[in-house]
Amino acid sequence: MDPKPISKLPLVHPDYRYPAAKNPYALKLKEHPGWAYSDNDIEEFAGHWRDKFLDLNHKSTRKLIVEIGCNTGHVVREWALANPKNAYIGIDWKFKIIHRGVEKAQDKGLKNLIFMRGNVDRIRYMFGAEEIDEIHMYFPDPWPKKSQRKNRTIQARFLKDAAFALKPNGLFFIKTDHDAYFEWMLEEFNKVEDIWTVEKVTHDLHAGNSDAHKLEIPTVTLFEKLFIKDGIPIKAAWLRRK
Repeated sequence: MDPKPISKLPLVHPDYRYPAAKNPYALKLKEHPGWAYSDNDIEEFAGHWRDKFLDLNHKSTRKLIVEIGCNTGHVVREWALANPKNAYIGIDWKFKIIHRGVEKAQDKGLKNLIFMRGNVDRIRYMFGAEEIDEIHMYFPDPWPKKSQRKNRTIQARFLKDAAFALKPNGLFFIKTDHDAYFEWMLEEFNKVEDIWTVEKVTHDLHAGNSDAHKLEIPTVTLFEKLFIKDGIPIKAAWLRRK
C-alpha cells in the first residue's frame, strides 16, 4: 500500500506538515526573527529553545515556562517583565494576535519572551523531552457541543504528550470557567494517573476573597476578570509530573 500523503496525515502524526498559510500575518511574523516562530519552523528547534532567546544571560539558571493559549500575551508578558532570569514562551493559534503579542514584547524590550503560532496538539514535536519547567493553560475553548468534544485540548493523549515535554516534578496549572469541561478534565486526569499527580483541585478558585474583583494581571487573565465580575466561579487544577 502506498504511504498516505503528508498533507492528509493526522495532525498528531510525526510526519505531519502544516499547509502553507494564506493569512497575511503569517508573513508579518517572519519579519520578527528571534521573537516569533510559526508552524513547521517551531519544530526545528525542539529540545533547543533555551538557545533561541535573544538575551542569553543567566542561561544556566533559567526556567522555561510556557503559556498555552496566550492571546496577545497579557499574562506571559507580565511574567517576563517581573522575572528576567526565566525564559517564557507564549503559544496561540491565531497569527494576528501572536503578531500583536510580538509587537508588545518588542515595545517592552522583552528578550526573555518568544511567541509561537501553532497547534498545541503537536506539543510533543514542538519541544524536546523534559524541556519545559512549567505549563499554564487558562480558559481553553470548552467545545461545549457533544459533537465538538473531540476537539478539546485536555484529554488523555494530550496530557501524555505534555508530560513528555515537561520535566519530572514540573507543574501544569489549568483554569476554566466551564463546569462541564472541568468535569471532563477530571475524568481525563484519572486516565493518566501513572504520569501525573493531581495536587489540588478547586471548583471556586477565588472563594472567600471579597476583593477578587480587584485582582490584576497576571494573577488573573482578562477573561477571568470578566468572569469574576459576573460571579462565575473559576475552576482550577494543579498537576505535577511524576
